[in-house]
Amino acid sequence: MNIRHLLLVLAALLVAVVWQHAHRPIPHEPGVLIAEVPLQESIDAGAASHEKNGFTIKPLAKFSLSARVLSRADYSWDPGAALVPVDLALGWGRMSDSAVLDKVDVSQSGRFYNWRVREFPIPEQEIIESSANMHLIPADSSVQRDIERTRVGDIVSFEGYLVEADGTDGFKWISSLTRSDSGAGACELVWVERFDIKPR
Repeated sequence: MNIRHLLLVLAALLVAVVWQHAHRPIPHEPGVLIAEVPLQESIDAGAASHEKNGFTIKPLAKFSLSARVLSRADYSWDPGAALVPVDLALGWGRMSDSAVLDKVDVSQSGRFYNWRVREFPIPEQEIIESSANMHLIPADSSVQRDIERTRVGDIVSFEGYLVEADGTDGFKWISSLTRSDSGAGACELVWVERFDIKPR
């Protein structure tokens, strides 16, 4: 290995270390961090639609929440990537408590949020109703930059609308309108107009 090759390898290792440090999860002491449940409100039937990247976005309900980020997944190539580049798996209530989350294995894949436990630290239905995978549609570039800064463990707050998205190619995506469902169709599709990350 010549010096130039060695320097390239060392530079690549340094970049990897810096990236891992910058994206490391945010730790928290045990205790519920977010006691409030998401807020969903009805809207007028004629609420204005939006157009974005070949999709028509139809609002279904007003929506806001504060939550702990349990997992994050980035997408570039699937049919919805132009509309939703980032999914966040979020938890509130006891699903924001490190004492509970230490006993829940959380992952994301293929636009789904999955969790596993050896034994339930809280009832199964409470896990379902206190966490969700959310497909986030940034309303503008500023919101998108904020979403892209998010790390696992962050406490985030956002507001916007649960929506239906219709693509010009016939692709349709519809948000769940309840937090008590699970499985296919249970994720929230959110048009995000404001997104904040609590100071780390």
